[in-house]
Amino acid sequence: MREFGYQRVFDVSGAVAQLAADPGARYLGGGTNLVDLMKTGVERPARLVDVSRLPLGRIETREDGGLHIGATVTNSELAAHPEVRSRYPALTQAVLAGASGQLRNVATVGGNLLQRTRCGYFGDVTQPCNKREPGSGCPAVAGEHRNHAILGASEHCVAVHPSDMGVALAAFDAVVTYETADGPGGAPSRGELPMADFYTPVGSTPHVETALPSGALITGVTLPPAPVAAHSRYRKVRERASYAFAIGSVAAALDVREGSVHEVRLAFGAVASRPWRAREAERVLTGAPADAAGFAAAADAELAAAAPLSGNGYKVTLIRNLVVAVLTELSEGASR
Repeated sequence: MREFGYQRVFDVSGAVAQLAADPGARYLGGGTNLVDLMKTGVERPARLVDVSRLPLGRIETREDGGLHIGATVTNSELAAHPEVRSRYPALTQAVLAGASGQLRNVATVGGNLLQRTRCGYFGDVTQPCNKREPGSGCPAVAGEHRNHAILGASEHCVAVHPSDMGVALAAFDAVVTYETADGPGGAPSRGELPMADFYTPVGSTPHVETALPSGALITGVTLPPAPVAAHSRYRKVRERASYAFAIGSVAAALDVREGSVHEVRLAFGAVASRPWRAREAERVLTGAPADAAGFAAAADAELAAAAPLSGNGYKVTLIRNLVVAVLTELSEGASR
């Protein structure tokens, strides 16, 4: 690891001022991803700005009935919070499905959203990678891609986003709040990005992963009120029982009335460069009978756009089966 500077900050305005003055710096929260990438040479920041002590560690109920989650809330704190457990259970389940207990104790909500892909080519600096070095190529297309994207990819990158938490946040229409130093005279400026717009399409620029302005600091995530979210599940498939990234996952929430789907939320994980909101499946399901045939038809409608590579076509069947299983479980629970 090469030498780098380090500075701890205690207020948001000071943090964003540091990045505005030094674009080569990076924010450091829990460091569970960034420090690993620094060790392998993928990330080479000149300076780290430690934001772990910022006053962003609270989960608060909003007047409209939603929740606001501070960016430095740890994953363990998020999963254990009683309001999250009761009102957004899929979010608790998603967080607990990720990493290990030790890592969840230090990993932060803001950092989770910004974690980088675990594609082996990205993590190996001896290999070309358009996400790491734009224009160098994507060897995964013809190489090892068993756990790579089937939706929304391009010839320039087929990596998947690793977050479990982000899948549940996408299903619940979360909004990411941030702050920059872009105001008049370098004053702090606040903004927000819906999860639907937070991650950018791969296209020809896979190295541009989010729509955050340069130097922006994530300050929190807002969950709008969603009564349907109280009846939700997160299901993850992985190659070993714990401490493994998903090969496919589904976050779902379902409201069934008189045997028909009144409202549904669906998002997929480990199938694209971002958490994948299944809008077409939701459209097909809304108003349809709440049965296995309808759930399968909705999954097929969403997955019609899938473009698997030679070695990851199994994900189409996997996600289809997950959708049917999770929605069936939710519908049966609603009928009791």
